[in-house]
Amino acid sequence: MRIISGSNKGKKLIMPNDKTTRPLRDMAKESIFNILTHAKYINFHIKDCKVLDLFSGIGSFGLECISRGSKFVFFLENYAPVLKILKINISNLKYENKSKVMEIDAFKINNNTFEDNQKFQIIFCDPPYREKKIELLIEKIIKIDVLERNGIIIIHRKKGDIDTYPKKFKVVDTKNYGLSTFVFGRKSN
Repeated sequence: MRIISGSNKGKKLIMPNDKTTRPLRDMAKESIFNILTHAKYINFHIKDCKVLDLFSGIGSFGLECISRGSKFVFFLENYAPVLKILKINISNLKYENKSKVMEIDAFKINNNTFEDNQKFQIIFCDPPYREKKIELLIEKIIKIDVLERNGIIIIHRKKGDIDTYPKKFKVVDTKNYGLSTFVFGRKSN
């Protein structure tokens, strides 16, 4: 597991010994960034954006964003064994000033979780595969209004999972990569 591109290209990330955590694989991560960078229907630039990384794990996605020029990443993680590794990875890459770790369950975010009027251009959601309440989480994200008007939500799911999403969430694209599916979406107007 490593940083694929940007200022810390090639730097290795510490992995958990714990097998309950499923870090985002390099190939899947690279595919996501290729879609964000090159897909004309998404028309998105990672540079200078603010990112919310839900269910962060070791921070693979958010750290990649910072390496590629994102302004700031909020990492949300509440699993103690992996939280330590996330903090070490941030420190090893010297990203303490470009990130904040919040020890909170993603389903418990509310209007008081973030600073006043905090908005994100990217929200990355990588819940445990067994998690079935994705629609509720997307509804909450829309309700507390933390996604920028032209922002995007990326949801990492197990291939073959069928989730429902609120009507206010517009699926832009769904891509399958081996065992994983990524859903790219935005708020509908």
